[in-house]
Amino acid sequence: MAGKIAQLLDPARITLDIRSAESTDALREVAGLLEGHPDVTDFAGFYRDLLARERLDSTCLGNEIAVPHARTENVSRIVMAVGRSTRGVLFENGRQTVRLMFVLGTPVADPGGYLQLLGVLCRIFKDPSNRAALLAAATPEDFVRVMLVAEARLLAPVQGVAPARTPVT
Repeated sequence: MAGKIAQLLDPARITLDIRSAESTDALREVAGLLEGHPDVTDFAGFYRDLLARERLDSTCLGNEIAVPHARTENVSRIVMAVGRSTRGVLFENGRQTVRLMFVLGTPVADPGGYLQLLGVLCRIFKDPSNRAALLAAATPEDFVRVMLVAEARLLAPVQGVAPARTPVT
């Protein structure tokens, strides 16, 4: 899955100034960045599925981060949009204030791809220096750079650890 984030992040689909402090309005604002995306086959259907998933359970991860997502027939490949809020967005169902929102749409037929991506994102978010850098990014391009550097660090071989060997038969 090397470079998955690089394939998904587009500065045009990142807003660093979510205007709304209410979760449904903020979700519409960030998800709206995917309207017209070539892999979103029906934006209204995707957004409806996103809201339905959000009503089921909170998508807040803690540390002021939420990953609203939907497994849907309305995207042909995984898509992502990102929003950042200076003042925070209240997610009532999770009783948390969120400053970073990563909206994902994934095809129903690709649950594995979504789970891999979520795993990488969670490992990136776990590092406080990554979270601080994302909150401090001055432009969407800077935000993308922070994410790509963080992903590259995760995917790089660990110093001093030899790669696993395949047994010779």
